[in-house]
Amino acid sequence: MSLPETKTNMQLNINTKKKKVFTQDRIVSLIFLLPSLIGIGIFVYGFIFWTGYLSLSHANTAAMDMSFAGLKNYLFLFDDFRFQSDFRNTLVFTILFVITSIVLGIVMSAFIDSKIKGSRFFQNLFIFPMAMSFIVTGAVWQWLLNPSTGYNKILQFFGVENLPLWYVNPKVLLSFPFGDIEFGIPVAQISLVIAALWQMSGFVMAMYLSGLRGIDDSYKEAARIDGATELQIFFKVILPLLRPITISAVIIVGHISLKIFDLIYVMTGPGNGYVTDMPGVYMFETTFRGHHYGQGAAIAMLMLLFVSLLIIPYLISNRRKEVEE
Repeated sequence: MSLPETKTNMQLNINTKKKKVFTQDRIVSLIFLLPSLIGIGIFVYGFIFWTGYLSLSHANTAAMDMSFAGLKNYLFLFDDFRFQSDFRNTLVFTILFVITSIVLGIVMSAFIDSKIKGSRFFQNLFIFPMAMSFIVTGAVWQWLLNPSTGYNKILQFFGVENLPLWYVNPKVLLSFPFGDIEFGIPVAQISLVIAALWQMSGFVMAMYLSGLRGIDDSYKEAARIDGATELQIFFKVILPLLRPITISAVIIVGHISLKIFDLIYVMTGPGNGYVTDMPGVYMFETTFRGHHYGQGAAIAMLMLLFVSLLIIPYLISNRRKEVEE
């Protein structure tokens, strides 16, 4: 056998061994991943499928009639005063919560990144509420906003009397008719936004702070040499570089606001005229108290749709960027 033929056979043997090892690695990896894949398939996608099927059934009594009902449960919700209120409340809460948390996160991170004396103390102070659950936050802020307790008690000490129960106030600002409801900004929603900001703005601050400390100082120095002011540097150099952080913060905070339940349930409940009600609260009461399982499943599927409309475009965009790179 000639030398070139020997080299060729050796190379074929090496390639065969590599393929065999690669195949074995894939099989071992699949074995380790299989329990997780089965669990996700059953307890995530399986339950999503079951909830979707339940939402199309007549299962609105304890008898659990699973016969096909079409879109009956969805049509009922779209014509329901409470669900229309929930849609308004979710939209208002999400917009106010996301925008203010982003603005506060940027301001707090810029303040801490300036490295003034005591910045480490404020960093810990801002992030501390993240250690609590929304249930604790709701209980704390319910106490703080109650006219007979909290900060209102301090105001009464200074002679401010007859404080309104504004955190359950049914008034809707900037309202206009929309279906069976007044579409606008419910006054009581402001209290929920304040409580949610108290807990989540520190998390957004931490995201922006990590982004700020990852920006090379050479960008700022180059802008200063070109004559840019510190304000111009921040808005035209730093903020564009923080765009990935902003998108991630919007996704995280937005999906929390779209499916929020515990804060509202503990702090205000549905409220007068459902001004603080949310789909999560409505789903819980409809399903587990009213035994209207089909309607509760329909609410759950619509909540999934709301979250998907926020997250799926982001995932598609990221996937396209990975393919292009």
